[in-house]
Amino acid sequence: MNPPSFTTDLCLKCNICTAACPVAAVTDLFPGPKSIGPQAERFRHPRLPMPDVSVDWCSGCGTCSRVCPHGVAVAEINILAKGRLAKERHVPVRDRIISRPEILGRIASPLATFVNASIRLRSTRWLLEKTVGISRHAPLPSFTRTPLRKLFPDRCFDTPFDVEHDIDHTVAFFHGCSNNYYEPELGGLTIAILERLGFEVVIPPQMCCGLPLQSNGLFDAARRHAQANITWLAPFAKQGIPIVGTSTSCTLMLKHDYRTILGIQGEDVEMVAGSTYDFFEFLTFFMKDEIKRIEFNSLRAHALYHPPCKLRNHGIGVPALQILRRIPELQLHLSESECCGAGGTYGMKLDKFPVAYQVGQKLFSQIHQLKLDFVICDSETCRWWIAKHTDLPVYHPLEIMARAMDIQYNLHPESKGERQ
Repeated sequence: MNPPSFTTDLCLKCNICTAACPVAAVTDLFPGPKSIGPQAERFRHPRLPMPDVSVDWCSGCGTCSRVCPHGVAVAEINILAKGRLAKERHVPVRDRIISRPEILGRIASPLATFVNASIRLRSTRWLLEKTVGISRHAPLPSFTRTPLRKLFPDRCFDTPFDVEHDIDHTVAFFHGCSNNYYEPELGGLTIAILERLGFEVVIPPQMCCGLPLQSNGLFDAARRHAQANITWLAPFAKQGIPIVGTSTSCTLMLKHDYRTILGIQGEDVEMVAGSTYDFFEFLTFFMKDEIKRIEFNSLRAHALYHPPCKLRNHGIGVPALQILRRIPELQLHLSESECCGAGGTYGMKLDKFPVAYQVGQKLFSQIHQLKLDFVICDSETCRWWIAKHTDLPVYHPLEIMARAMDIQYNLHPESKGERQ
């Protein structure tokens, strides 16, 4: 992945980024990434207040940076401006709450049955909307009673030197908050697939990647998370152990945002970035020949695959398609939308929800027009968002791969939260 340029002089004001921006297309509150990015950056002075507040409507999808013909870091410029704006205006309580999924998971897991039942009540959703501004219509994930790390304590290692197996066939799993506290069954399938393919899976110490904090302007806290993860993961990277994740947002933070947005420098962050892979990127890069030899079972189904924005930002294409297209009888439709609208925590906010919903309308319409059995998407927040607005099951592509390989992983019934 080539680093984008922060030199605003490279911007020719061609407005390709604005034409591609999914937010600018649905609301006049956001004048477009060019206007509030490279153009506005020239008028921002570090000792003066931010001259524009419309940057707050940027969802951070990254489309603008991807389409810029001159490689200007439009999205990164906007995210940094959002961080400065948040610091000047002070971050509201709502944003401080939703930006800490790991803490929420740690608190709620022991009471998962009660919490999951409570957040499905209309009265609870109404109260959350009125008191802290979380939209009653936004999807909220369910918590698990038993986090992934407690399900696999024998795979948790503090250092690579504790690993007793062949280091050349070892993978370090960056599970993120989602696999640990919300979808541990997905983490279980990840481990099962990698082990079926001949890898020993170890789980390093880790914490939230920091993206929700960064997205909500809490840059200092995001840097603390980043530094902790770098400290824990660097020894594995230095031993040549690949770091593999199933959340495209988490792996993009490790690869890109720690350096480009949070400004962390040094050998360790470079080693971690260069050793991090999306799950399907890892399979198609390291195991290309082995994957070709797998005899997938037939899966008679109609599905739509939506590659999320964060996956597109990796610059690796859509590697999951190489595997999904090999599954017999799986009729696959491709998303015609650039973005589903979720934007991580963006769509949870009362003021942002209508915009996020309008951004997703094109995708929702395509899904409704097709007679689908399910939808496939790599990002957890996108899956929850799409499921909420289409009433269809939405799976990670590795779940479909596991089904075609006859790999199952079922949590103990009392440990599994209900997915909304």
